[in-house]
Formats: sequence, structure tokens, C-alpha cells
Amino acid sequence: MPIDKRLLDILCCPLSRQALQMLPRERLDTLNSAIAAGGVKQHDGAPLSQSVGEALVTADGKRAYRIDDGIPVLLIEEAIELDLLGV
Repeated sequence: MPIDKRLLDILCCPLSRQALQMLPRERLDTLNSAIAAGGVKQHDGAPLSQSVGEALVTADGKRAYRIDDGIPVLLIEEAIELDLLGV
């Protein structure tokens, strides 16, 4: 279920306040491969073990937030630091 454009226009990263956009499919696939290999941790250090169906990414591409059932999970502790993964 895609996020409404009006909602996407007002969402921002709670840590950096950067605008958010949908994570492109190719980067999502790379992220899910890294999750399957056991190499992904959330911002709080907890391991991420379930694949991500959709995610929002910051304008600089360094941080992602998963979307669960059409709802963005914008919790800093659950952010995925993409720049640390090379994703």
C-alpha cells in the first residue's frame, strides 16, 4: 500500500529532520540481502532479522525507516543506518 503523497511531503527523519522518500527497490533488495546474511542492526544496536517490505530513506540516503502495514515507523532507535552497511 503506497504512502499518500501528501503524507510523504510532511514526513521527516526525527533525528536529522531531513525529508524522506521511498527507498528504491534495488536498495531495498540489497538491504534485505544484508538482513538475510545477519549483518543489519537498528540504530539502537538490536539485530534486524525480518526482511523489510517497504522503507523510507533520508534525502542523503544514510538512514532508513521501515514501513509496517502502510505505517512509517519513525522511531530513532529502530532506524537502519544504511551508510554503515554500504547499501
